[in-house]
Amino acid sequence: MSLTGTPFFLTTIVLVVVALALPLTLWGRVGGPKLVRHVVRFLMLLFAQVTAVTMVFVIVNNTNGLFDTWGDLLGTGNHVRAAADLGPDGTGGKGVDDEPKVVQKFKPASDKRMGAGVQETELKGRISGVEGEVYVWLPPQYDDPAYKDKKFPVAEVLPGFPGSAKAWFGTLDVAGQLKPMMEKGEVAPFIIVAPRTTLLGDVDSGCANVPGKVNADTWLSVDVRKMVTDTFRAADGPDGWAVAGYSAGAHCAAKLAIAHPDRYRAGVSLSGYNDPIGEPASLTAKTPELRDENNPWKMLQRAKTPPRVALFLSGAEADGYQAGMAIKQSAKPPTTVQVTLVPAGAGGHGTAVWKRQVPDVFRWLTKQVKY
Repeated sequence: MSLTGTPFFLTTIVLVVVALALPLTLWGRVGGPKLVRHVVRFLMLLFAQVTAVTMVFVIVNNTNGLFDTWGDLLGTGNHVRAAADLGPDGTGGKGVDDEPKVVQKFKPASDKRMGAGVQETELKGRISGVEGEVYVWLPPQYDDPAYKDKKFPVAEVLPGFPGSAKAWFGTLDVAGQLKPMMEKGEVAPFIIVAPRTTLLGDVDSGCANVPGKVNADTWLSVDVRKMVTDTFRAADGPDGWAVAGYSAGAHCAAKLAIAHPDRYRAGVSLSGYNDPIGEPASLTAKTPELRDENNPWKMLQRAKTPPRVALFLSGAEADGYQAGMAIKQSAKPPTTVQVTLVPAGAGGHGTAVWKRQVPDVFRWLTKQVKY
C-alpha cells in the first residue's frame, strides 16, 4: 500500500475510529485476573495513541511532501546504481551532446494531488548512475500551434530534505499558480521539471558528486537536463535554464547555479544555507573537505572567473537571509545577486512561506532567461 495514497490514509482513519471504539465498548467487559485486565486496557490505550499519531503523521506528510515511499520513510531506499569518479565537470570526460538521445515516455502523474497536466517517468541516468522519477509540467502555450517551433525555458525545482519531488506541484502548487500568469503573459511559459533528490535513504546527497557514494550533481545538471532537452521542445543552452529550491533544495540550487553557469543562467534559493552542516544529515557535511568544496559562498570566492549567473536568495533572519547576504557581498560581475528578507512572523521555515513566493520568483526568473 502506497505511503501517500488515499487507501492508506483512509485506513489510518478507520483504525483511529476502531481504536477509540475499543475502550468505549470493551473497557468494563475485560475479564480475567487484575493484572491481565490492566495489561489489556493499557494495550487498548496504546493502540489508540499509535493510530492517532500515525494518522497525524500521514496528514502532515501528505501536506508537506516529506516522504514519497516506505523506503524514503524507513531510510532503506537507494537510487544509486553506480558512483564513478566523473571528474571536475561531472561528465567523466564524455561529450554530453555526443551521447545518444534520451527520449523518455511519460504518463500522467499517478498522484492526482499534483494537479492537472503533471507527467512522470522513471529515468536511468546514463552518466550519473542514478535512477529515479522525474515529474514534468508543460506550459499552456506548449500545444498551441502558434508555438509549434518554439523552444521553452526550463525551471528545475528541488525540494528540501526530507522532501518529495512532488512537493513543488502539490504543496507549493507551482503549476496552479503559474498557469493563469502564463496565459496572461505575466511570466514566461516555463517547463517545470521536478526530479527525485532523495537518493540515499536517510542521507541527504547535498546534490553533490561524491565518488563511491553518489553523483547527485550529475544526475540533476546533466542526466535530467539532457533527458528534458531530448524529449521536449526545451531550451538547450544555459540562457533558457534555471534551478530553484527551498531549504536543502535551496542550498542545492545556489550551488548548482554557481558551479555550472554553462548549464544554468539563474538560481533561486528560498530559506537556504551555505555551509552544508545546515542539514546535519547531508553527505557533504561529513568532512571539512566536503563542507568546503560544497559551500556556494566559498565556491563563489574561489571562482577564477565570476560565473555569469543571476541569483535570487530569500529568507528570514538566521534562516537564509545572512547566507544570501554573504553571497551578495562576495559576488562580482557578471554574477548578480538579489536578496530578499522574509519578515518575522511570516510563517517561519515552512511550505506556506515558500508557496507565497512562487509568483514573485517566476516574475524574477522571467527577466533572467531568454525565450
